Amino acid sequence: MIHKTWTESETIKQLKCVHANAKKYKVDRVLTPGKIYDVKNETEEFYFVVDNSGKVGGFKKDYFEEL
Repeated sequence: MIHKTWTESETIKQLKCVHANAKKYKVDRVLTPGKIYDVKNETEEFYFVVDNSGKVGGFKKDYFEEL
């Protein structure tokens, strides 16, 4: 149940959002291109970041670039 403490956990790194153009989901509601986000967890395919809603969400890595 590590996901319950992600908002309070240490930031791993910061990423810049490069686009919010998703084919299936409404990513543009919670990500803003050009904005920098704190990464709380990372897997092979996803970054878990604190998005515009203030909650931690999982997003594919192609939405971001490392600083």
